[in-house]
Amino acid sequence: MNTTTAPAPSSPDVLGTSAARARSAVLEEQILRSPGRFRVLTGDRPTGRLHLGHHFGTLRNRVRLQERGVELFVIVADYQVLTDRDVADDLPGHVEELVLDHLATGVDPARSTIFAHSAVPALNQLMLPFLSLVSVAELNRNPTVKDEIAHSRQSAVSGLMFTYPVHQAADILFCKANLVPVGQDQLPHLEVTRTIARRFNARYGEGVFPEPEALLSDVPLLLGTDGTKMSKSRGNAVPLAADADETARLIRGAKTDSERHIAYDPVRRPEVSSLLLLAALCQGRTPEEVAEDIGSAGSAALKRTVTEAVNEHLAPVRARRAAYARDRGRLREVLREGNERARAVADATLAEVRAVMRSEY
Repeated sequence: MNTTTAPAPSSPDVLGTSAARARSAVLEEQILRSPGRFRVLTGDRPTGRLHLGHHFGTLRNRVRLQERGVELFVIVADYQVLTDRDVADDLPGHVEELVLDHLATGVDPARSTIFAHSAVPALNQLMLPFLSLVSVAELNRNPTVKDEIAHSRQSAVSGLMFTYPVHQAADILFCKANLVPVGQDQLPHLEVTRTIARRFNARYGEGVFPEPEALLSDVPLLLGTDGTKMSKSRGNAVPLAADADETARLIRGAKTDSERHIAYDPVRRPEVSSLLLLAALCQGRTPEEVAEDIGSAGSAALKRTVTEAVNEHLAPVRARRAAYARDRGRLREVLREGNERARAVADATLAEVRAVMRSEY
C-alpha cells in the first residue's frame, strides 16, 4: 500500500475555504497524474439511512476516486454513533444498510476497504497518545463540535463529543491517509488531525504521520425538505433506500416559496434553488437550464421535474441495491474482509507508534 504524503501547504494554519478550494484543484490535478500517491480515508456514522445529500456530496465522489486508482478506506464509524446520543439504536441494521448503500453506488470491496470502527482495536489505541497532543481549550472552540452539540440528542454532552475530532484523527492517521474528502464545515476537524500529526512527528520522530489534506467537494449544499441542511437526524432527507413512490411523496412536501416563476437564485430563493440543483445534478445539466424549462409553471411543476429526475437517476442504484440486499450474508462477508485488512494496517501503525514512543516492553 502506498502511503506517500502529498505535498502539504506551506502554512499549518487552518485553511480558509477559498484557499482550501484552490488547494483542492491542485490535488485533483495530482490525482489525475499520479493516483497511486494518495490514500483516502472517508466514511459515515451508521445512525440512519443515507440520503441524496450523501449520494451527491460523498458517495459518488468516493466511487470516482476509486475509479481513478486512489486507494480508498471507508470507515463505518459505529463507535462514533455515541458522540451525540445515549444509545446506538438498531446498530447492526444501520451498519448493514450503510454497507449496502456503498455497494449499490459502486464502491468495490475488491479495490477499496470497507471496515467497522469497533473491529479495529489498534486504531482506537491511538486515541490516548493523540489526546495528549491537544488542549481542552483547542477542542472546546472547535466550531464543528459546537454545532454538533447544538443538535445533540443527549441529555448532557458526553466527553466523547469533545474528543470527537481526536477520534477522527485516529481514524485518518491509523492508515496514514494523506487525503480526506470533506465539506467545508469539516475543515476544523481535519485541522485537528493535521495538528496532531505535526505535533506527534515533532515530539517523537519526523515522518511517522502525514499531514492529510482536504479534498473539498464541488457540489453545493443540498437542503432538506424543510429548507434546512439535509440530515439523517433532522428527518428532512430523501433516503437512497426510498422507492419511487416514497421519493415522490417526500419531494411533494418540500418547502418552496410563493413566487410562481421558477428561477435559480440561491441567496434569495434557497429552497427553490436547492430543488433545481438536485434536478440538475441528476440530469447532468445546470440549475439555470432546469429553471428555464419550468419557467412560470410554478412549484408543482418544479417538484414533478425533480421527482422524475431523481427517480430516473436512482433507478440503476436501486436495482443494484435490491440485488445486494437479497444476500445479507455477502454484506457481512464484505465487512469481515475489510475489517481484516484494516486491522493489519492499524497493527503495523500502532507498532511503529510504540517504537518511536519507546513503549515496547
